[in-house]
Amino acid sequence: MNNRKIRVAITQGDINGISYEVILKSLEDNRLLELCTPVVYGSAKIASHYRKQLDLQPIQFTQVASGEEIVDGVYNMINVIGEDVKIDTGVSTEAAGRAAFTSLERAVADLRAGNVDVLVTAPINKHNIQSETFTFPGHTEYLESSIGENGDRALMVLCNDNMRVALATTHMPLAKVPGAITKELLTERIAAFNTSLRRDFGISSPRIAVLSLNPHAGEDGLLGSEEQEIIIPAIEEMKAKKIIVFGPYAADGFFGAGRFVKFDGILAMYHDQGLAPFKTVAMEDGINFTAGLPFVRTSPDHGTGYDIAGTGEASAESMRRAIYAAIDIYRNRQREDAATRRPLRKQYYEKGSDNVVLDLSGDNA
Repeated sequence: MNNRKIRVAITQGDINGISYEVILKSLEDNRLLELCTPVVYGSAKIASHYRKQLDLQPIQFTQVASGEEIVDGVYNMINVIGEDVKIDTGVSTEAAGRAAFTSLERAVADLRAGNVDVLVTAPINKHNIQSETFTFPGHTEYLESSIGENGDRALMVLCNDNMRVALATTHMPLAKVPGAITKELLTERIAAFNTSLRRDFGISSPRIAVLSLNPHAGEDGLLGSEEQEIIIPAIEEMKAKKIIVFGPYAADGFFGAGRFVKFDGILAMYHDQGLAPFKTVAMEDGINFTAGLPFVRTSPDHGTGYDIAGTGEASAESMRRAIYAAIDIYRNRQREDAATRRPLRKQYYEKGSDNVVLDLSGDNA
């Protein structure tokens, strides 16, 4: 049996933003090593540059050449970019975009190979990372393409201790959202969210709230027909499948009245509808989790922070929580898989017989 600690791959993100600051600050507490083996995919030289510039606590990294050489119980650094990469703190550059993608690509390769167990991604600049090999709106879509299996669909979930918000649509222009909202999409998202709440967060019977697309939930068609024609039918179909789901709720009243505390998960129709209230409530303790995929990926819920890069002002709380959340979700999945791997045989009475008949079609057959 493999008794190694959980290996957490951490990508360097945009080297000109606050990524290295929040990574290094997150690793300052050595008690983290009691839970996992962190593996940073980046540059020892750049890490040293930011540590000295920001006067941070020294971090002792063990430099390894590849995922096959990771040393358990210590901080590992896999150098994925050359030492000649120029740092332009607070500035978006093509070089920073290439460095971010190289880090992500190497970490994902090790994740698929089983050299690491979970992935934590530092913030990227969605513009400068674009290239012939990265043509995605963000991490979520890239990971769906690169580590999804058998048509897996990624589900973007923002969460903290008090709220979990999933998005029906992610990085999409607002003008395209109404056309993207279909009954098929919503039933898929609700089912995936329900599965994630159970398997990833350990909630046995999750309660899900679905937000409306239009103001005042459409006002019976006066302000839009999507609620009556698409969202309500999707909710009713999911209820028929024994999923505990309610709505649609008008977003302003739902969050303004604090109704979110009564639900285990909230499905928002589009990016800002869910993220604006979430980030207002979550402050610095929120994280981004990519559900629906065979591997666990989390990230802090903030961006590159160019405006405060190099100042020492960045909070590492979200990055720290992203690391811990990845560990917790990985463990929850292990427990769920262990509990359901070999279900008990079904027993039933055959009509007209006094004998118990075993159904041997299950996993124990």
